[in-house]
Amino acid sequence: METKETQAHIDFERVKEAIQYLHENFQRQPRLDEVSEEVNVSPHHFQRIFSTWAGTSPKKFLQYISLGHAKRLLREEQSSLFEAAYRTGLSGSSRLHDLFVNIEAMTPAEYKNGGEGLEISYSFAQSPFGEMIVASTERGLCRLAFADNRDHAISDLKVEFPNAKLTFGRDHHQIQALQIFHNDWNDLSRVKLHLRATPFQLRVWETLVKVPLGNLVTYGALAKEIGQPSAARAVGSAVGDNPIAFLIPCHRVIQSTGHFGNYHWGPDRKEAIIGWESARVAG
Repeated sequence: METKETQAHIDFERVKEAIQYLHENFQRQPRLDEVSEEVNVSPHHFQRIFSTWAGTSPKKFLQYISLGHAKRLLREEQSSLFEAAYRTGLSGSSRLHDLFVNIEAMTPAEYKNGGEGLEISYSFAQSPFGEMIVASTERGLCRLAFADNRDHAISDLKVEFPNAKLTFGRDHHQIQALQIFHNDWNDLSRVKLHLRATPFQLRVWETLVKVPLGNLVTYGALAKEIGQPSAARAVGSAVGDNPIAFLIPCHRVIQSTGHFGNYHWGPDRKEAIIGWESARVAG
């Protein structure tokens, strides 16, 4: 029997495929019936599921994922990269990550010994962008990653914490973090993250959570923001090592040319998230 979660996953896969097609063909502005044919649904049904998922029409969404949109966002932030964090507002979909994300580093011993002595609970949950694995210690969330394959997702968790005790289950840290995907963020309490990371990685990730919803930043600008303008390559590595998808918004880091670039969980998913956020900000 098909569940709501299964249908949501099917819809996202169709939308993701459509976004890939739009990105590859945006210069000629493909018609609705052309895109719907690519994903094997009727134009009416495609319009409905796309608008439900993204909060806007496919035509408007196409504008959000175009190269020109990315370049415009970058140009508008020349004065101060994170001034937008204080202009965005504090309610609804514009609420800023840095208001409710608190990052705590694991102890040097926990970092060195692969999580020995830690008890980690994990579960799976649906998001607008596919299924995710969510894992936590008693002190906070330690992993939030897209899980296109559950077995691979569990294996990755074991690689990250080879000496920790893993148990299937969901706690309040996981429940709180997953609220990020709800339409109303006003009731969010502070989400606690408990991360295995170097001091440099933590600086990069703490800076990333200040990039507002609907905004983008380049690797070079991120390096300048942490006071190391020549460390863009190292910043890129730290961004790629981010274990917390969406809450630490590494998807908002793009190339200086305006191209979205790669993403740990797939470039199509990155474009989908950027477009979804832009649509929400646009209202």
